[in-house]
Amino acid sequence: MSQKILKSSLALAISVASSYSLASGFALNEQSISSMGTAFAGRSSSADDATTLYGNPAGMSRLKREEVSAGAAVVIAKTDIKHADGSLSGSNDGDMVPVVGVPMGYYVKPIDDKVSFGIGMYVPFGLVTDYESDFQGRYFGDKSEVQVITLQPTVSYRFNDNLSIGFGPTINHISGELTSKIPSFTPEDGKVKIKGDDVAIGYNLGVLYEFNEHVRAGVTYHSKVDYELDGDTKVSVPDGSLLSGFQGKYDAGLDITTPESVDMSLTYDINDQWTVYAGSTWTRWSRLEDITVNNEGVTAPFETISEEQDWHDTWAHAIGAAYRLNKQWVLRAGLAVDQSPANNTHRSPRIPTGDRKIFSLGAGWSPTDDMTIDVAYSYLKEDDAKLDNSDPLRGNYSSTYENSAHGLGAQVTYRF
Repeated sequence: MSQKILKSSLALAISVASSYSLASGFALNEQSISSMGTAFAGRSSSADDATTLYGNPAGMSRLKREEVSAGAAVVIAKTDIKHADGSLSGSNDGDMVPVVGVPMGYYVKPIDDKVSFGIGMYVPFGLVTDYESDFQGRYFGDKSEVQVITLQPTVSYRFNDNLSIGFGPTINHISGELTSKIPSFTPEDGKVKIKGDDVAIGYNLGVLYEFNEHVRAGVTYHSKVDYELDGDTKVSVPDGSLLSGFQGKYDAGLDITTPESVDMSLTYDINDQWTVYAGSTWTRWSRLEDITVNNEGVTAPFETISEEQDWHDTWAHAIGAAYRLNKQWVLRAGLAVDQSPANNTHRSPRIPTGDRKIFSLGAGWSPTDDMTIDVAYSYLKEDDAKLDNSDPLRGNYSSTYENSAHGLGAQVTYRF
């Protein structure tokens, strides 16, 4: 009995919260504001500033001066929940995603004509959802918060005028906290809360090939990262509940892998004014077959808790263009389409995401040769996501989510 109540509460401590990032699944795209202006088309081939350390570490070879880039993006989400029905009474406000910031910072230094070194900090995964206390689907999802922060020291090497490579290990810290309401068989709901964190190592590898001074292509591989989260599970129920024998805090462990991805793009400088970009990204979301939590100090059915996810691999495609008005100003625009990895059978209020389209605008202003300020705006619109959840103990909940989001970003690059 209790296993069914708790398993969705503990599962997806990482992925539940990210339905409204500008990338699929629980990935975040906002590692570069200059790339955000073209909907991240050309991310692995543009190499315009120090943010290429993430987009393609081989692109550091194109930077001739020491550079620092720092910035942040915010995501403002909006959800309309329609046609809601379920065994519980409650509200469906749809205001479950607070405004969140995504910071980034990079430093790149050319050592000589062939070697460059850099270090970057960015957030590749994570977001927050927080439903109202009387949300009608609260037994299927309540509050979730997760963040992955990555530090990446990186080196690039230019073989000749055409070919460059780059490599950087990634040091990744993941932390998460999740709460969920559970039926307590009293007038007041019970609650489950889990917390956990871990540090794990991955790597990024990039290749950049410049066919000539106008055309270049890039490929970037972001590795998978295997996490073994350690934390605790806390079960709280009102006095007199049939679940009072399980109330307490237990040591918990969760193994999960964030997926590898391959980003491929092409940049074409048509002339001194126009540049066009095209790119595609493949992400191996099929690694997320299920989430299994192991708890210590408690007997079955709480000892091992598992929930199937059955996500599938995705493709994202983007095109973009930049127009240089003069030496100081460049204008950007882009359009992207991105698949959702979620399986329709298992979609819940925790991951109410569908396929999405993203339109972006951006601008770069260089008041001097030493400084550039980039800004970008993105609008995201998802296909309607239909939910139909049913469980013998939690009851049922069905609805249609209409999701959209606005993304705003600013970045400053200074050259020494």
